[in-house]
Amino acid sequence: MKKKQSIITLVVIFVLTVLLGYTVAVGWGATGVGAMKNIRTGLDLSGGVSITYEASEANPSAEDMTDTIGKLQKRVEQYSNEALVYQQGDNRISIEIPGASDANTILEELGKPGSLTFQDASGNVVLEGTDIADAQGVAQQNSTTGQNQYVVNLTLNDSGKDKFAEATAANIGKPISIIYDGNTISSPTVNSTISDGKCEITGMSSIDAAKELASTIRIGSLSLELNELYSNVVAAQLGQDALSSSVVAGMIGILLVIIFLICVYRIPGVAAGWALIIYTGLMLGALNAFDLTLTLPGIAGIILSIGMAVDANVIIYARIREEITAGKSIKNAIAAGFQKAFSAILDGNVTTLIAAAILYALGSGSIRGFAMTLALGIVLSMFTALVISRLLINALFAAGCKAEKLYGRQKERKLIDFVGKKKFFFIFSFVLILSLPAGLILHQVKDGQALNYSLEFIGGTSTTVAFSEDYSMSKLDSDVQPVVQGVTGDANIMFQKVVDSDSVIIKTRELSVEERQSLDTALIEKFGVTQEDITAENISATMSDEMTRDAVFAVTISVIFMLVYIWLRFKDIRFASSAIIALIHDIIIVIAFYAWFRFSAGSSFIAVLLTILGYSINGTIVIFDRIRENLPSMKKEDLSVVVNTSITQTLTRSIYSSLTTFATIFVLYLMGVPSVKEFSLPIIIGIVTGTYTSVCLTGSMWYVFKKKLGKKKVPEKIVASKNKTKK
Repeated sequence: MKKKQSIITLVVIFVLTVLLGYTVAVGWGATGVGAMKNIRTGLDLSGGVSITYEASEANPSAEDMTDTIGKLQKRVEQYSNEALVYQQGDNRISIEIPGASDANTILEELGKPGSLTFQDASGNVVLEGTDIADAQGVAQQNSTTGQNQYVVNLTLNDSGKDKFAEATAANIGKPISIIYDGNTISSPTVNSTISDGKCEITGMSSIDAAKELASTIRIGSLSLELNELYSNVVAAQLGQDALSSSVVAGMIGILLVIIFLICVYRIPGVAAGWALIIYTGLMLGALNAFDLTLTLPGIAGIILSIGMAVDANVIIYARIREEITAGKSIKNAIAAGFQKAFSAILDGNVTTLIAAAILYALGSGSIRGFAMTLALGIVLSMFTALVISRLLINALFAAGCKAEKLYGRQKERKLIDFVGKKKFFFIFSFVLILSLPAGLILHQVKDGQALNYSLEFIGGTSTTVAFSEDYSMSKLDSDVQPVVQGVTGDANIMFQKVVDSDSVIIKTRELSVEERQSLDTALIEKFGVTQEDITAENISATMSDEMTRDAVFAVTISVIFMLVYIWLRFKDIRFASSAIIALIHDIIIVIAFYAWFRFSAGSSFIAVLLTILGYSINGTIVIFDRIRENLPSMKKEDLSVVVNTSITQTLTRSIYSSLTTFATIFVLYLMGVPSVKEFSLPIIIGIVTGTYTSVCLTGSMWYVFKKKLGKKKVPEKIVASKNKTKK
């Protein structure tokens, strides 16, 4: 690149950066305001619509309630992956849809659940909604004409399969009408007997019409018929300051990271910081473009991807310094640095991307939200690190920044004998691992709960109070929370304000009749409300058993696929097994932290574990990549020397990467509201643990596996003797 071209390149990138920032922050988005303002945020950050239904049947069975909740959960995810459905009382179901503000529109689109029938021309009911397993509106090619047609693919369950076979056989050439909420929504004609429980409804005018019909069929196929009891718009669960403080903290954290990169890496640090600014703008723009809902778990995904974006630059620039120290020119060192860093960056990001893809495919609710933001962040971070950063540093070099002092050299570091200290590290980690069952057993006996499960996992009591004034979330935290906690003896309390009213929903652990009376008395005495202003009923867990099973299954499959990928890439199962053991070790330590310090284990708990899942493996892969690279050139050295050399060579990267990610999270911890603090502190613990594991454990574990499970054992004293002779 010539000097004139480099200057033009830098000017163009600068202008594009300014335009990107303007568009995201204050420019014109899709609705005339900044794209950042258009980002949908979850119920925890900005509130949404809350709808409560009541079953027409007075005493529905537990099976019907569970089935209805599960199906409704799938229905409302069309509005947001973060939507929640849970039981309230004996025959009520509540739906919370984040980011929404018009309850009437949602009610109109959802319709009246559970009132679907299929009737023949004589008015006989041949199918009921409960006979439908699924309905999907799709576009497909007509095998005869070759043109696109829009259809609804209908799938019946076992009970409906036989009914439909009999009905279609008796009504060939006649219509079977679909009746929803008393109205005929479709009357397709039967062309043949359908005995396999699968059919197509053709003749849709558009894909939207097909999807609308499919959605109506799905909502009408619930086990119970539900009637709307009431609906309202609720404010953010974490308060209005949660999002703004998190954004400010994030900006300060990124600024500190940029300053750090410039101070440490000089000109490459300028390129890295610039690329990080572009990454942030692209990420915010993408959140808006893809209409993702941002919640605390989503913020975790973004933070993790920022850490990985910085990590990629640290790996590259550390490599450039090594090449300069080896005697290469600045230009050649830049090219070699990007080339040699590529494999570590690729493997680390692809491994995490695999986990994100599986979490999205198999997970539900907030798990999918986390996976989507993480996957998007990984793709953008790789683009900015490998393309934008490379373009910037080459342009800066060609523009005149060619002095070696602007890039620096790798300082010679004394070889550290990590492998020699492996027994100490193994014993220390074994003690840490044992702390988990010890903490779980102790608190199970002491408190009746191994972990301090939040309302999201175990349900509780919802108390609605009509106060005489409009309490802010901060005032609720300072004035009302101590009163409620004084009765419940539990800090796990969630407030929800009802917009345009003075009513507040207080969610606590499940209260006995006596505790409900005590809470009512305390609220009446302290805040002057009357008994008529207070209503309470039990609510089920918002994290259903199915969602929990989905999360556990998705994480398990993710770990398996990560193991397989590392195995294939490194062509050695010992690398893969060491990495996965280290990953499990880190997750255990974080869970132990929750057990001992009684942090609330809810959706943020899952987000923290998923963050550690993605973060921890990255540092390990960087070290393993260096071991893989050093093995051919250090054949005559003892294996322990190869491992120690590889860890020592990447130690700066390990420290710097952890430090930059730590800085971002730590600022979030300092500036965040209490719930954000509970979310960020365990991540800090995970970052520290992950750094320790990568540096002190993984290399030593691979060394032990290599020695114990190697194809050919070489007496260590003979190898040492050869090394000594060589010297």
